[in-house]
Amino acid sequence: MADFFFRGFARAICNIDNRELEKVPNQGPLIIVMNHINFLEVPLMHLELYPRPFIGMVKKETWNNKFLGFLFSAWDSIPVDRNAADFSALRLSLDVLKRDKILCIAPEGTRSGDGRLLQGQPGIVFLALHSGAPILPVVHYGGENIWPNLKKLRKTKIVFKVGKPFRLVKPSGKLTGVIREEMTTEIMWQLASLLPETYWGYYADAGNVTARHLEFI
Repeated sequence: MADFFFRGFARAICNIDNRELEKVPNQGPLIIVMNHINFLEVPLMHLELYPRPFIGMVKKETWNNKFLGFLFSAWDSIPVDRNAADFSALRLSLDVLKRDKILCIAPEGTRSGDGRLLQGQPGIVFLALHSGAPILPVVHYGGENIWPNLKKLRKTKIVFKVGKPFRLVKPSGKLTGVIREEMTTEIMWQLASLLPETYWGYYADAGNVTARHLEFI
């Protein structure tokens, strides 16, 4: 029911270039990291990757809206408390990966609204290292125009781009805050490098970022 409704809604208001989503593996556990513009990402990815099992991590406040809560519950989304260490969400996320499903995370933690990248948060590092699951960077752009275009009764073009999969390399010593921040920056740079420069935002001056903590697959 939720799929049917949202598919019709999305096709009515969007022109979606989803060709690169063919690069998403058909099996095995996978962490997709995405940029976060608005509420559309998880529903669109759920529909575009169907029937591949796909679970998104979504802020718990989403369930304050009964309609959105209904949709995201139908898609088995994981509610996340962004104001505390949410160990329940972590356990659920690890279980998703153990069951060979796709878990989708937006490391920015909140919507940018305009499509320009915000600073990434380090929670992705803990999850990736503990699960050992590969990470696949996926970006989209164009969705920031959805509301202005709706007012003008225009469709919005949304483009998806997919990068190279990788795993985080476990540090030989202690996982310090500095190393965790370096890893987060390297992950975010994989997203930035897929986007037009006008979307780089916080990472506009990060062109010299290394990939020493990443092992490409």
